[in-house]
Amino acid sequence: MSELVQTKDEEQRKALNAWAQKGNCIGSIIAGTGFGKSRCGVLAINKMLTDNNSCGLVLVPTQQLQVQFREEFIKWDCEDILDKIDIICYQSAYKLKDNHYNIVVCDEIHLGLSPEYRKFFENNSWDKLLCMTATPPEEIEYKEYLYKIAPLAYRISLDDCVTLGLVSPYKVICKPIKLNADEQKDYKKANNTFVYAKYNLGQFNAFEQAQYILSNKNSTPQERQYATMFYRAIRQRKAVVDHAIGKIEELQKLVIKHVGEKMLVFGGSNAFTDQLAEATCCLSTVYHSGKTKKQKEEALKDFRSGDKPVLCSTKALNQGFDVKDATMAVICGLTSKGLTMIQRVGRIIRYQEGKIGKIIILYVKDSQEEKWLRNSVKSLSNVTWK
Repeated sequence: MSELVQTKDEEQRKALNAWAQKGNCIGSIIAGTGFGKSRCGVLAINKMLTDNNSCGLVLVPTQQLQVQFREEFIKWDCEDILDKIDIICYQSAYKLKDNHYNIVVCDEIHLGLSPEYRKFFENNSWDKLLCMTATPPEEIEYKEYLYKIAPLAYRISLDDCVTLGLVSPYKVICKPIKLNADEQKDYKKANNTFVYAKYNLGQFNAFEQAQYILSNKNSTPQERQYATMFYRAIRQRKAVVDHAIGKIEELQKLVIKHVGEKMLVFGGSNAFTDQLAEATCCLSTVYHSGKTKKQKEEALKDFRSGDKPVLCSTKALNQGFDVKDATMAVICGLTSKGLTMIQRVGRIIRYQEGKIGKIIILYVKDSQEEKWLRNSVKSLSNVTWK
């Protein structure tokens, strides 16, 4: 057994032991991308399903992860228990009712905590529960709900995974781009509207105030006007920075500079992701929710083979995508969420000897996008601002 495999195996078993001891096999494992959480899930299920009458359930956020989790059982020589378990997406599982499971494993649990999906946890029972994610939810209410049903048992950060050699080291470069004259005009107009609406909503937590107004049937027409104006301005500002032409031009330069390397590109919307792919023409392929299953399968095939070394996506590859020889990511669409950033960084740092993952983040300087970026990378080390 190689030193890396042995270290990873030891750390995974340490996590599972903590899960078993701290909460009697009911709890959460929070571990950086690349740690091997899916193997933890496989080992937990394999240990708990001891007889023919036992049954288990794996919950995942996407159909792609349904396939990948099934492959994990085969990879780790646990194929014989596949007929004892179901692997279901969260958007279907909440419909289940009055089922009892010996063990439930929730992968990417941060995506399964919305009020609608919680019906699963309210309407079903289990003996053992293992919830897994790269970081806990940033929303306080979601985090509290997670730790209520599955208290924290084990946690290791992405940087600790790097230190232990479980994943490759990485460096993040935040590179500013400028809006052109028309984009500057559009952004300024949207931002002025945002400031005006925020002022009229009251300076104290305008977001909550706008939400309250739109949900309250007794709100006045003028209050509703300001709340609607507020949210529309936010969308307009984001549309400008998300679709900035300067990002396309910078991506073209990076693709030429790094020709021959496998590169992941993340856009802020499916439409802009398509534009990014078109701008890098014969080198790119596209994988996002707007594509058919066949188109997505072809995209992954072309990327993995190297025929199309640039894979453009929006959100669909944030979880569960593993290509060890991908060495670079270019992020062109941002949110303020640190979890999203960590998931994207994780696509590039799957362990490969000698590799250093490089993540270049393109952002519009002195815009709301820069504020989002500073918030989303604050938990990462080795971040350079150009």
